Order: sequence, then C-alpha cells, then structure tokens
Amino acid sequence: MKKLLGTVSYLSAIASISVMASFGAHAQSAQVEAKTSGFYVGGNYGYLRVEGEDDFDDDKDVWQGIAGYKFNEWIAIEGSYIDFGDYGSDLAGAETDGYTAAVKGILPLTERFSLYAKLGQLWSETEYNLGGFSQENDDESLFVGAGLSYAITSNFLVNAEYTVYDTELDADEAFDDIDDTDFETDLKQASIGVEYRF
Repeated sequence: MKKLLGTVSYLSAIASISVMASFGAHAQSAQVEAKTSGFYVGGNYGYLRVEGEDDFDDDKDVWQGIAGYKFNEWIAIEGSYIDFGDYGSDLAGAETDGYTAAVKGILPLTERFSLYAKLGQLWSETEYNLGGFSQENDDESLFVGAGLSYAITSNFLVNAEYTVYDTELDADEAFDDIDDTDFETDLKQASIGVEYRF
C-alpha cells in the first residue's frame, strides 16, 4: 500500500511538473515584442469633428494611409495621405484632403503595449462650396497627436489615436469677392488603425 501511495505521489508530482512546464511554455509563446526598427505601413479609420462657424460644424468619417520608419524603439518618422471628406451643408461646405509628415516619439510600457505622440505638418487642399460657387485653396498647418499601440504579433499592431490639426480653413482666401466667408475651422480626429512592420 505504501508502495502504491508512493507511486501515485510520484506520478502526481510528474503530472504537476508537466502541467507547470506546459503552462510556462504557453506563457512564453504568448509574449510578443514588436519590432524595434525598420519600415512600416498602416491605415487609420475614424471620426472627424469639424469645429468652426455654424455652417461648417460637422461630424464625418476620416481615412488615412500611413508609411513610416522606426530608427529604434523610441523614435520614428512618419508620412501619410489623409482624406477628411466633405462637411458642412449644401449652402456652405468644404472638402479637404492632404499629406502629413511627422516625428513620432514612442514609450514602450510592456512587451505588447506602448504609448506614442506625434508632432508634424499638414499640407492640405480644400475645395469650398458657397452658394453654388466653388473654389480651391491650399493650406499648411501643424498638428499634434497621441495614441496607444498594441502588438498582436511582432509585425502586426493595432492603434487607437487622437489628433488635432491646427487648420484654418478660411474661405476668405478662396472667395475674395464674397463677404462674410470667414469660416476658420479646427479638425479633430479620433481613429483606430492597423500597422504592419517589415
């Protein structure tokens, strides 16, 4: 009987060690570290808040395609094409798209999570429509953004981001001969996105 109990205890100990080893191996395989340098591409889709004069206040979708390069785990440069869509009303509206360039600072929190912040420049083109008249105007403005990144694999990440563009979409620049067209507007973007690192 003592021999049987000893054998059972021995087998239980081996089973326990096997389970613990298996769990440890699974935990290690679950650990992912995003690539710390190299090229990456991605895209964002989100919500755009247009804040300005009443005729231009609106909420719209925004699309953004991104390409960048990470020098190390803390610093990257990034460029994008962004489509802010059209906003406003049939009487007074606008449609904006443009290109950005930014410096991105990254703060790793864990192997999977990191915070980041961006500071950059937006070159945009806006087509204004006022009372049946349309005109285009180019603009340059600064923007700041911040976000949280989660690494699903070493190459594939998902992001949540908030960006404010200090854009002055001023219809006075496009319509010199029309009064009361001072529609200065800020663009605020909240989006989710994906990123693939090569």
